This record gives sequence, C-alpha cells and structure tokens, in this order.
Amino acid sequence: MTYRLRNIAIAVALAVLAAVIVSFYVKQQKQDLQRGQTLTAVYVAKEDIPAGTPGSEIAGQVERVEVAKDAAAPGAIVRPEDLEGKVSTEQIYANEQVSLLRFANPTEQGVRAKLSGTLRAVQVPGDEHQLLSGTLKDGDRIDLVANLKYKLVNFGRSGGAQENVATRTVLRDVLVIQAPLTSGDSKRLSADSENKFVLLALTDAQSQKLFFVMKNGEWALQLRPVKDPADSPESIETVATVLGDGLSASQLNQLLFRRNEEQK
Repeated sequence: MTYRLRNIAIAVALAVLAAVIVSFYVKQQKQDLQRGQTLTAVYVAKEDIPAGTPGSEIAGQVERVEVAKDAAAPGAIVRPEDLEGKVSTEQIYANEQVSLLRFANPTEQGVRAKLSGTLRAVQVPGDEHQLLSGTLKDGDRIDLVANLKYKLVNFGRSGGAQENVATRTVLRDVLVIQAPLTSGDSKRLSADSENKFVLLALTDAQSQKLFFVMKNGEWALQLRPVKDPADSPESIETVATVLGDGLSASQLNQLLFRRNEEQK
C-alpha cells in the first residue's frame, strides 16, 4: 500500500468513527431528554380528515403516539371514543394532533361552526336567476361575475367623460352556507317566501368587493364543478373584446374605423 493510499484509508476510517460517535451522542442525548420529561399519549391523523366527519368514523383514521407532555395540543384526545357523538368542524391535516377543539355536537353545527379567522357570513338577496334558485345546494362552491359601468375622463379638447362597461369574474370558490329556499323547504321558509337570498362564507376583504358590486352594478352567481374544478386565466370583457375576439386584422380595422367615425 502506497503512502497516499494509507493516508486516504486512515482519513475514511476516522470519518466513519466520527459519524458513529456523533450518532451515539445524539441518541444518548435524546434518551436523556426523554427521561427528564413526562410523556403522554395523543392521537394524530394518518390522513387528511375533512370537516363534517362524524367522530364515530375517526378511529380508523388516527394512530396513537407519545409526545412530551408540554408538546400535546390543547384539547388533544387520549382515546378515539372521546369523539363519539361529535362532528369535525374543520379539516384536520395528516400528522396533526386530533383535538376536541376541532369537534362539536351536531346541534352546535350551523353557520357559526363554519366560520373562523377572516371568514364572515354574508346574506345576499337577489332574484332566482342571480341566485341559481332550485339548482344551488348547501355546501356548493360558486363564483360571482359582475358587470360594471365606469367613466374615463377625457382631458383632450372635447373634455367630458367616456362611458364604459366591463364584465369580470370578481370572486371565486366561495362556500355556500345556505342555498336559496324553495317551495320544498317548508321548514325553512320565512313568512315572505318571495324574499330570496343565499348565505355565503366570505373573507372580510371579499365581502367589501361583493358589497360594491351589489350597490354599483349587475351580478350573478356561477356554480363551480365538484370534480376537478379549475379557473381560466384572469380576463376582463368590454365591448372591444367581445366584438373583436377572433376577428382578422382587416375586420378589426373595419370595427375600429366605424367606432371612430361614430365618435366624431
């Protein structure tokens, strides 16, 4: 064995020895730390558990683990039977500790159980076509498309302001807490059965946008698909995009020429 190969072999052996010593030290430190702490049993989710899951179905979706007592989540369950007769109020993610704070009695469900953080419940009145009455169901997801008029100030010689109209989808993937009531909802109909409304879960920022549209334009709800929902790229439609879409260059010139002639 040459001098160089011997040095390499010694270096490799020392590196392996160092790795073994570090591994042993870390393991020993972990054991010492665990001996100095009180462990407690908790249950964690093996997979994502959706909101609305009955507690009686949770047992097969969780597993028992031991953690340091001060690492247990508030309200962490000590046995799956603690969830009997309850329903999850929000999604529980895989590897997350299962807490009683995420569950409620079925009688405590309803609007308040669906709200947290920035979500707000907003009651939106409208006609049966705007609200998809008879089609929309509780728990559906919707988009809201709006049509708004606006003015562009002309600072040229003629002065004045140009009237414009634009259409755009302004809200997407909004949860329907309560769909519009129909004649079949005898238990939920109010005295004024003509007063149609939908109850939506919106963030506080989304509710501002919705209120602006309701007060200043026209709007309608659109039902999103349940399977593989997707969104087209953001866009805005005006008279120019609607009339000009798909036209050839000569046709566009004809459209613009006529429009300019009409404005003179």
